This record gives sequence, C-alpha cells and structure tokens, in this order.
Amino acid sequence: MTEQPIPVIIDCDTGVDDALALLLAVRHPGLDLRAVTCVAGNTDVDGVVRNTLTVLEIAGARDIPVARGAERPLIESARRAPVHGLDGMGDIAGLPAPTRAPVDVDAVTLLRREILASPRPVTLVPTAPLTNIALLLRTHPEVTGNIERIVFMGGAVATGNATPVAEFNVWHDPEAAAILLTAGVPITMYGLDVFQRVVVPGTDVRRLRASEEPGARLAGELLAHRPSAPDADDSAGGLGDAGAVCAVADPAGITTRLLPVEVSLTPGPTRGQTIVDRRPRPGESELHGGPVREQALVDVALDVDVERYVKLYLGTVE
Repeated sequence: MTEQPIPVIIDCDTGVDDALALLLAVRHPGLDLRAVTCVAGNTDVDGVVRNTLTVLEIAGARDIPVARGAERPLIESARRAPVHGLDGMGDIAGLPAPTRAPVDVDAVTLLRREILASPRPVTLVPTAPLTNIALLLRTHPEVTGNIERIVFMGGAVATGNATPVAEFNVWHDPEAAAILLTAGVPITMYGLDVFQRVVVPGTDVRRLRASEEPGARLAGELLAHRPSAPDADDSAGGLGDAGAVCAVADPAGITTRLLPVEVSLTPGPTRGQTIVDRRPRPGESELHGGPVREQALVDVALDVDVERYVKLYLGTVE
C-alpha cells in the first residue's frame, strides 16, 4: 500500500533559500503542502508575501493558501538580511509579480485552521524567525494535539552567522524561539552545523539555469545567488533552508541526538545563542547547586548526508 503524503505547513520569510524550500515542498510526492505563512525576516513581511506568491505560481501551485503574518519580532525591531538582496530574492531580473492575493486571514488564524482541519497530524517547517509560531502556540495551544513534529531551520551548536554564536532566525526573535522549544511536541533543530554543508555543484546549478521548465530554472537562479561553502566551487549553491524540507521528506539523511537546548535571552554578545548541552554528565555548576534552567530536549542535527540531499533536491525539482 502506498504511504500517504506527510501534511506539511511552511512558515517562511522568503528569502532565496526559503524559495528553494518551497519549490521542493511543492514538487515532492511524499509531501502535502497545505499552507504557507509569512513573517518578517529576510525582508519585510509584505515583500515576503509577494515573493512567496510568485514562487508558488512559478511552481504551478496557485491553490496553496498563503497568509501574511508578523511584521516584527515579539520585542525587537525588525532587521533584514542583506545577503538576500533588496527584494529578498537575490534581485533576480524578470520575476513576475504575483497574480493573486494572500488569504483574508492572518498567519496565526490560517495555521490554526489548517492544523486542526488536517486528517493527519501536521509537520510544521519554520524556515524563518519564529514569531508566527510563538504567537500560535501562546494563542491556540490546542493545536499541539495535531502537530506531529516541528522541524525548524535555526540555531547552531557551534558557530553563528548573525553573531559569532547566534544564527539569524533565532537571533531575530530569541523570545519566540524560546517559546517554540517548550511547545510540548517533538522538535528537530536543523541548524547551521548541517545547513551550511549541503551544496549543489556548479555543473548542476548551470544545468538548472538552462532548463526550459520555469520551476527548475528558478531553482538554478536562486542557487546561483546562494553563497556556498568557502572551499566549494564558486558557481556552486547552498540549499540552505531547503535542507530542512529534505529532513522531513527523508529524515534518515541527517544524524541527530536528543539534547537539552535553551536560548540565551540576555542582552549582550550571547543573545540569540542556542545553547546545546552535549556534556556526558552534569558539571560543577549543577554539582554545586547552580540554578536549575528550563532546557527542552530537542533532536539536534549534527551530521548530514550531503550527496543524498543534493540528489533528493535535484531529482524532485527537475
């Protein structure tokens, strides 16, 4: 008997690599993309909505509902990611304006509606700052009863990118990330430790850019804009957020460990850091009666089968 597709909702800040993630989610036969919600991050929220609608139309997925979400983090002011260009999509020439509008409800309302209406528990895939998800969890906690798992792109065990220790999505709204970690459902953290390693070779990028199929060609243009690993071919492109969708479609491609994770919320150089406790035993702080901290147990991605995910992405999008 054929397995049913996994019901998925993506919360994004489209974004070059969010767009790559959308193209994969739309075209993978094992995924049922039920909705997309938008939040400020890589660009302002109205730009995110525009970019999301454009990508879905190019991919032939005009029927997927899209909702506008939070304009700014819970506490901080909004901060853009210049690496994605002025429009958030790498300033790719010739992208058409969308021909439809978002739905007439906000992101939190759409998330609640789609989660509760799904006949099977939903997998949430946030690839953006986690503001919408935090608002959902605090406003409608009953949705957790129909959430299978949250696979979020965010955080880092080792090195950050927004700061030396903090990854952009978590750094953009640390309080929202802290709320996510206490959702009470299984969580997978697809962080920078694996995010930066999945790189599509330049030969494949060039082939995609030359494709006559609009979705594949868009993927090639997006990959050409994505910075690859420092030692990779200059024409290669990182999959970025799309790797989190790969982890939903093919979880065996990542190696995870269930580890305590917390988010630093204090002002200063560690704000937004995901503190992942990999120690084999308690340390001196605990032994000497240090403060007890709330640390959620999270499946943290520590390794990734790069070739497997590149093959999965190319085979699906093409």
